[in-house]
Amino acid sequence: MNFCSQCGARVARRIPDGDTVPRWVCEACATIHYENPKLVVGCICEWEDRILLCRRAIEPRYGLWTVPAGFMENGETTAEGAARETLEEANARVDGLTPYALYNIPHINQVYLLFRAQLLDLDFSPGAESLETRLASEADIPWDQLAFPTVRNTLRHYYDDRRVGQYRFHTGTIQPLPVAGAKPKP
Repeated sequence: MNFCSQCGARVARRIPDGDTVPRWVCEACATIHYENPKLVVGCICEWEDRILLCRRAIEPRYGLWTVPAGFMENGETTAEGAARETLEEANARVDGLTPYALYNIPHINQVYLLFRAQLLDLDFSPGAESLETRLASEADIPWDQLAFPTVRNTLRHYYDDRRVGQYRFHTGTIQPLPVAGAKPKP
């Protein structure tokens, strides 16, 4: 960051009074520019024993499968954001959103919150960010072609919970993949 979005003056990286983390601070108007994690929201859209999958038409992970999800917008609740993302990515309408899984991804400054939701009808199709949409049973999930660890982990929990007939809320943290040849930190 070079310039303040409030007044246009230069910013400097420093720890503001009363804080413990370096922030971009405007040298003219003293506005502190916080950089915080992005919230990704989405849905496991259920129809009978199948769920809705989308094949990505954008990077990252172009061509791989996921559940409809994306960045939350200002002015909406997490459930509203998840329903909007489902409509944008799969032209699908959902209801009955229930929080199901939350994953922290600190190395890329993201938090994923996925809901269980019921499809209202079978009138769905690829949105602008999807190449293809389809309903899939557990046996049809392309496990080796899932775009993100958050989706893979959530779907494993989902099918485990479904087998025992009790859905519970899941949380976890996704760590970065180790770099080939890198030595572990002591």
